[in-house]
Amino acid sequence: MNRNIDRPPAFSKVSVKSQTVIPREIREQLKLKPGDTLRYRVTDAGVVLDKAVEAGDDPFATFSEWTSEADETAYDKL
Repeated sequence: MNRNIDRPPAFSKVSVKSQTVIPREIREQLKLKPGDTLRYRVTDAGVVLDKAVEAGDDPFATFSEWTSEADETAYDKL
């Protein structure tokens, strides 16, 4: 995963129902559309939010044994 830390941060508030609005710039960058699934991963550095890839869309989805946090860290810069 290639992270660009030069982009300005985006913010949203959590409602009393634990809901939030995803800022437009994030929706555009992730190419989100209604019905998409988001994935939240807690890491030592914080929370990573990305668009979940549907199993039919990802040819590597069957390799789930390579989705640990250690793998994410090891292959982060590729």
